Amino acid sequence: MTQSRRSAPSASLLFQSCAVLLLTLVAATQIGCSRADGQQQGPSLELRSNRFEGDAIPNMYSSCKGQDDISPELSWKAGPDHTQSFALIVFDKDSPLGFKFTHWVLYDIPSDKRELPENTPKQEQLTDGSRQGHNDYNRIGYVGPCPPGHSPHHYVFDLYALDTKLDLPPGSSKKQVLKAMKEHVLATGELVGRYQH
Repeated sequence: MTQSRRSAPSASLLFQSCAVLLLTLVAATQIGCSRADGQQQGPSLELRSNRFEGDAIPNMYSSCKGQDDISPELSWKAGPDHTQSFALIVFDKDSPLGFKFTHWVLYDIPSDKRELPENTPKQEQLTDGSRQGHNDYNRIGYVGPCPPGHSPHHYVFDLYALDTKLDLPPGSSKKQVLKAMKEHVLATGELVGRYQH
């Protein structure tokens, strides 16, 4: 009986010690995850278009009803230090085809550039050295939205600040551009436009 009473405080102390250790480990794990998330996120770029009506993409930038696939004006601020080029990829994230349908691939945009003008020429290489790739229509340059049906689709404009020029040949695919960008992204910016007809 005496031995049982003496062991009770020891068991209680052991339980408390284990609880404190467990809480310490949980806290340390949360701090570590938070730091890892912060490192993965990195800085962001602000990408905008003065031509969008709120988040709606005007008809003039669509490919419906005989429109001419005019690309919208886009602008952004300076990238982080050591930015050597920018890349832009535009896709329909609501495509019914089961993948993100690509509408525009543009890369090796000069690091001192802060905007793309409206109606960017559909050329493999622009006068400033920027290069355009093939979209999922197998065409060079921007193709505007014209989704099937009447449900709204969301078009994502992703801008990347890179620590290198990709030096891919003109006409490269989105897959090739994304592969070449790996480990070179300094910051990203996103603009989402909505189109419905």
